[in-house]
Amino acid sequence: MSESIINRQWVVAEHPTKELEEKHFGYKESSVRPLQEGEVLLKTHYLNIAPVMRMYMMKDGGGYSSEKLLSIGDVIHGRGVAEIIDSRHSDYQVGEYVHGQVGWQTYKISSMTDQEKFVKMTPRKLPVHYGLSALGMTGYSAYCGFFHRGYPHPDDTVLVSGAAGGVGSLVVQMAKTIGCKKIVGIAGGKVKCDLVKELGAHDVIDYKQEDVAERLSQTLAEGYDVFFDNVGGEIMDNSLLYMRAGARVVQCGAISEYLREGQFIPQNVIQVRKKAASLNGFFVYRHRHQYKEAEDRIASWIGEGVIKPLVDIEIGFERMPHALMGLYSGNNIGKKMVQVAQTETIY
Repeated sequence: MSESIINRQWVVAEHPTKELEEKHFGYKESSVRPLQEGEVLLKTHYLNIAPVMRMYMMKDGGGYSSEKLLSIGDVIHGRGVAEIIDSRHSDYQVGEYVHGQVGWQTYKISSMTDQEKFVKMTPRKLPVHYGLSALGMTGYSAYCGFFHRGYPHPDDTVLVSGAAGGVGSLVVQMAKTIGCKKIVGIAGGKVKCDLVKELGAHDVIDYKQEDVAERLSQTLAEGYDVFFDNVGGEIMDNSLLYMRAGARVVQCGAISEYLREGQFIPQNVIQVRKKAASLNGFFVYRHRHQYKEAEDRIASWIGEGVIKPLVDIEIGFERMPHALMGLYSGNNIGKKMVQVAQTETIY
């Protein structure tokens, strides 16, 4: 079967040091070899677009990458949703779908190793691209970070940065679903801020048009109990001034710091000690034992209509570099991904 299949790939053409440019991406094609025992052939349907991918492409991993360092000519790292179209692996059958480390390519031969972090998708009669949003690592990050690192209660005040992104938009909706007393989002631009309000936030701070420090002092005069941070930098640092006693801060992302030449050093960490608060780092792969809990509960909420996954999909494998470069300008609403397959699939 595989001899006639051409695999298209995006590879590292040049290691970036600052902002991404087209020159950093290379395109190549190759024939797919026959499968060996214990292998499967994956056909890519959707590919994830995430801020950390720039770090994957850097020579030293940018100080944030936990993946294998890439050399010139290597396929760029990235998660995807893929269909098993051929199998010589006893645990995986043709027609099943998985999400995991597919890489920037249209096909992949895999032995389904632990390092590739593949997760079998449960048939739910939902779009397969949910495997990159609400029913994949994005949803796992929102659920596990919020519930198992933020420990929210119904009477809590919750602050969410990056509130119009894939993870942040889910956290806002989860906070609303469990009845949190007050939800404040931070997003960029009127369209995004209006959307975050529609999702359930009581107030939204527009970091592009407003003075964030001043607005935080106004809308959180009595402080917050949970801060789910997706951006890091000055927004995170300013927010530390408004913790209530015993507040929980979940450090999920730091996109604002990824393009800095030097390391960002927060000035207000002393507030954590003063407020007897918790500054909780979060890394989704340390919560694998909670993925099923997260997926089942989020799927139930989707079915009930109380959670609406936000996705921002570009069409066509050729759009991968453009999609990643655009991510840093904040032009996405919801989870950014690229549709590689020609049609949307329900599974």
